[in-house]
Amino acid sequence: MNLIAFGLMLLSLAIWLGLLSFWGQFWQAEPKLEEKDYPLRDYPRICAVIPARNEAQLLPTTMRSLLLQDYPGEFNVFLVDDHSTDGTASYALGIAYALDKAPQLQIVAAESLPSGWTGKLWALEQGIHKASRLLPDYIFLTDADIEHDPSNLRRLVAKAVQEDLDLVSVMVKLRCDSFWEQLLIPAFVFFFQKLYPFRWVNDPKRKIAAAAGGCILIRTDALERIGGISAIHQALIDDCTLGKAVKSSQGRIWLGLSNLSRSLRPYNSLKTVWDMVARSAYTQLNYSPFLLLASVAGMILVYVFPPVGMVFGVLMGNWGAALLGLLGWSLMSFAYWPMIQFYQCAPAFALSLPAIAFLYTLMTIDSAWHHWRGRGGAWKGRVYN
Repeated sequence: MNLIAFGLMLLSLAIWLGLLSFWGQFWQAEPKLEEKDYPLRDYPRICAVIPARNEAQLLPTTMRSLLLQDYPGEFNVFLVDDHSTDGTASYALGIAYALDKAPQLQIVAAESLPSGWTGKLWALEQGIHKASRLLPDYIFLTDADIEHDPSNLRRLVAKAVQEDLDLVSVMVKLRCDSFWEQLLIPAFVFFFQKLYPFRWVNDPKRKIAAAAGGCILIRTDALERIGGISAIHQALIDDCTLGKAVKSSQGRIWLGLSNLSRSLRPYNSLKTVWDMVARSAYTQLNYSPFLLLASVAGMILVYVFPPVGMVFGVLMGNWGAALLGLLGWSLMSFAYWPMIQFYQCAPAFALSLPAIAFLYTLMTIDSAWHHWRGRGGAWKGRVYN
């Protein structure tokens, strides 16, 4: 093995030591919303806004979980039916009537999508406009595929009020049942936390900001201060853009994980995970070919070089190179282990991060390819470029 390859392996090992020691402790799968639960003396008025497009299959579980929140204060739900063809609105109303919660739910029929808006943000804009008539203190933005723990809203509100936060967001537990989900979904959260270390996101002294779009509680006046949803109406990565807008306006934000609330969106095949990642991966790189090349090179150096170098070191009798590769692979497996435990996957998946990272690199390249062909950002029958 030549000196250049040996030097790259040494660099990869140094990067992992730096990530583990100095990169916001991203790998520890923390913080979690359920770590604290303190009651409030007074509970603010909350309006939930749910954009829903053909979600009838999941609503019997997800809508029920939202309407049965144990929140002691005033709480109303606005479901924006975004031109569904499966009876989404009827299902939602039926569930509300069955639970004797019909007065708590309002259905908003989405208008035609204007030019320059993404479908989800246009739906949120209309729902928030309707909800504003009730003068809520906070808006709860959530997706139609989220099954909420009964205490979720109460915990979010307590967190926001007690710590004087403008935005509280939780990355709910993603579905992790099938083989492809167990292989790729924990890594999705791992890479997200590496990109946006939650401890740094939650530090008001740092500029880095993010949010998880499936579960966001935002103070109404903070939303107004940034210009409302219309201020980010073109964003494909709308959650992180919203978090950045709030933090840039001197707002205080918090982002964490949840052990209890979960997404029911299935990813039963490689294609479904691939499409989910490729939808916004190139957007995350600001559509920059230079950043794409740097990202691909970085992923290969950090994740692929250690195991490949270890194998070649053993085959060539270069035990120094083999040891470097083994150390690098061991460090990345050590970093990935807390997320594997969080998702209760088999320990062997912790060793598979190099292969997973290679797949995610291919997904990122595919995302760029689709953008260059004018087919980027496809979601639920709409294409955004």
